[in-house]
Amino acid sequence: MSEPAMETVDSFGMTAERQFADVWSRPALSMRERRLILLGLLVGQGLHEQTDVQLDAALRTGELTETELREVVVFLTHYAGWARGSQLNDQVEKLIERVRKARSDREGPSG
Repeated sequence: MSEPAMETVDSFGMTAERQFADVWSRPALSMRERRLILLGLLVGQGLHEQTDVQLDAALRTGELTETELREVVVFLTHYAGWARGSQLNDQVEKLIERVRKARSDREGPSG
């Protein structure tokens, strides 16, 4: 007789997810404001992979436009340093290119 499969429960992951959801849903700051704060923190710490995730989320949800993302680059470059600003600029431009390409692919050849 075989034992039923045991489902692994990631209680830490579930707890962390709930806590992050709670932090992101508090009423005092908008999602956009939270995203901007988080981007500044991530860029300042040089956490490029996490920055990519947040940039993508900001653009795809409409929290930040292409123009606003480029302005974030200008602003943060002066505070996080030129090397991190250059990295951020590359990330933003590659993201904009990917999103534009994905949109044009969805629209197809007829537009």
